[in-house]
Amino acid sequence: MQAIIFCGIQASGKSTFYKERFFNSHVRISLDQLRTRHRERLFLDTCLKSQMRFVVDNTNPTRAERAKYIRMAKAAKYEVIGYFFESGSGDAVRRNSQRSGRFLVPVKGIYGTHKRLEKPTLSEGFDKLYVVQLMPWGEYEVWQVPE
Repeated sequence: MQAIIFCGIQASGKSTFYKERFFNSHVRISLDQLRTRHRERLFLDTCLKSQMRFVVDNTNPTRAERAKYIRMAKAAKYEVIGYFFESGSGDAVRRNSQRSGRFLVPVKGIYGTHKRLEKPTLSEGFDKLYVVQLMPWGEYEVWQVPE
């Protein structure tokens, strides 16, 4: 089974990438939807116990935040794949300004997450790691980090 962990600041294209690439094959685990860590944990436990493929669609900016997902997935014998959404905070703020309602992130939140962001590495326990860039014309460029 496969566990995918997204990492990147808000408005870097993570949720849209999920919808385009994984909607039909992987369950989405997102605090934006689930709202609490308790619900997230219940959802994650269900996926692990039932061997469902899943994507953790959160910012996961630090190594420590990603570690809990990696540890749990590895313990359940999952292949763990990371996707790092590389984006400048200025680009993210511009994309965020096109959102509305509950999808609009406070600008200071974007800058705060960018400040805490630690670029993921294979040494964290990922079996594969990809870098994703959202291009100005709306397409994604994706490349694998060499082992």
